[in-house]
Amino acid sequence: MVWRLLQDDGVAAAAGLAADEALARRAGENGSPPTLRLYTYRPHAVLVGRFQDVEREVHVEAAEELGVELNRRPTGGGAILMGPDQLGVALTLHGRAGSPPPPGMVPPERARERMERFSDGLRRALASLGIEAAFRGKNDLEVDGRKIAGLGIHRDGSGGLLFHASLLIDLDVALMARVLRTPFVEITDAELDAVARRTTTVRELAGEGLSLADVRAHVARGFAASFDVALELGTLDSDERKEVAALTREKYETRDWVFQRTNVRDSTGTASIETSGGRIDVSVALAGRMIKAVNVRGDFFESEGALADLEGRLRWTPSEKAAVAKTVHRWARAHSTGTVEADPLARAVVSAAQRARGQGAPYGCFVTPGAREDRW
Repeated sequence: MVWRLLQDDGVAAAAGLAADEALARRAGENGSPPTLRLYTYRPHAVLVGRFQDVEREVHVEAAEELGVELNRRPTGGGAILMGPDQLGVALTLHGRAGSPPPPGMVPPERARERMERFSDGLRRALASLGIEAAFRGKNDLEVDGRKIAGLGIHRDGSGGLLFHASLLIDLDVALMARVLRTPFVEITDAELDAVARRTTTVRELAGEGLSLADVRAHVARGFAASFDVALELGTLDSDERKEVAALTREKYETRDWVFQRTNVRDSTGTASIETSGGRIDVSVALAGRMIKAVNVRGDFFESEGALADLEGRLRWTPSEKAAVAKTVHRWARAHSTGTVEADPLARAVVSAAQRARGQGAPYGCFVTPGAREDRW
């Protein structure tokens, strides 16, 4: 089977996202072939996830002062900074119920497995560069607990599927910190270092001399091998260009789309606990009942890699005690060299989440205020 390969550089935020959605819609209608699009944005753009609020995720004034474009993806996930050093990946396929799935694709009702399946093309590409990455949590590709790519998925009403990824070839952490809001604290040099330790890039791991063209070629080969297809370089046809232009104008360039609001409220909470291994300080940010971000500090002994892995595992985990405890204990079994014990750590995370949920009405708190806490 032959799929189309599109390559674009320096695209505007609205037009880039409109092209992805239009191709997914047309794929569902069998109006466009399966297409792998590998592209970059002009510097720079912040793209929030489908269900996020721009004002909660972005320093809008700072972004406008810096000339950073703002837009909203049709796919879910978190806010990202895109530019010449981040490779956008968009795979558009038919996914209509009753139709045979594309090559190597899992049944449509299993969304998480489908997301992991999609990430295989990127994993193969990174492996060919000597980088061993793994699918983690809800929508990340990580290397030793450090994020190297974010993933998203969207099903169009036509039945078309859009898989999104942003691959970090390089990253301007300082710029990212200026335009994206952090859930917990104002950004300091120490926090910038912490952010840098929780992300990694292709160039950091495979060499600074690696070019965008090199990475793009590896990604194309990775997807071709993963789905057992041939990729043929092509362009948009006239009908596709017209549909992209219309969608850009009527949707992605409108404030109604970019600045729409969600009813899911964010909230934060903190907790501290003294243990035999040292003091644990935890900050938790919730989106509804899900853990959006975690920050763990203290005077215990633990490697930065292990902490990054812990925080990555907890992202998008339900904030209920059982789910947190299960995740923390799995982490503890994988990292046995530090002084942090699993039960106190889980208790601190749950306590911080309780406080966040108490702040974030209407979600309330899952314990009665003043009641005795269940024993672990």
